[in-house]
Amino acid sequence: MDSYCFHSVASFLLLASTASSLSFSNPSLLGVHPLDVKYYTSEFIKCKDGSKSFSRDRLNDNFCDCHDGTDEPGTSACSAGKFYCRNLGSKPQFIVSSHVNDRFCDCCDGSDEYDGIVRCPNTCVMGGNTENMYGNYDSKVSNLDVFAEKETEDGVKSEESAHSLNGLKLAVILQVVLVAFLVILWSFRCHTRYRRRRSR
Repeated sequence: MDSYCFHSVASFLLLASTASSLSFSNPSLLGVHPLDVKYYTSEFIKCKDGSKSFSRDRLNDNFCDCHDGTDEPGTSACSAGKFYCRNLGSKPQFIVSSHVNDRFCDCCDGSDEYDGIVRCPNTCVMGGNTENMYGNYDSKVSNLDVFAEKETEDGVKSEESAHSLNGLKLAVILQVVLVAFLVILWSFRCHTRYRRRRSR
């Protein structure tokens, strides 16, 4: 394979991996449960308690517009808010919003400490939650149980969240397979061009 084809394949791989990572990391949707993502897609979003509406640019802007915390799922601005830890590879969970960026790793994927002051290792792939690694967790676990029950009362069941997690994993696997297929196709095309040039 000539250097042009090699550089083309390398560039394609870089673009594909960047696009794939961008599709799963929308910072404005940080802390949002996967089943609630559609709720936040319109230009004007209603507070879940029905009190008022807010524009999409005020989502996770670190200012509490809704008393129930609908507008701040990813910050600690609202005292009644809750932050959803996706914890891919482990058990998804809710934490109280006051634990976001509190310099303590509550989510095993470290997503609750995104301000860069504390670097949380991702322990989800090891099958463990951070409660196994860090002390003083009992009060936080009891708060999670309260939020998990509230979420179930609101109609989001644990089976649905497990289903959406499986759907997310399937989407990642399909993207990887698609990228691999396109790379193989691209390589075959470059190899065919190279053989034609040599036969001339």
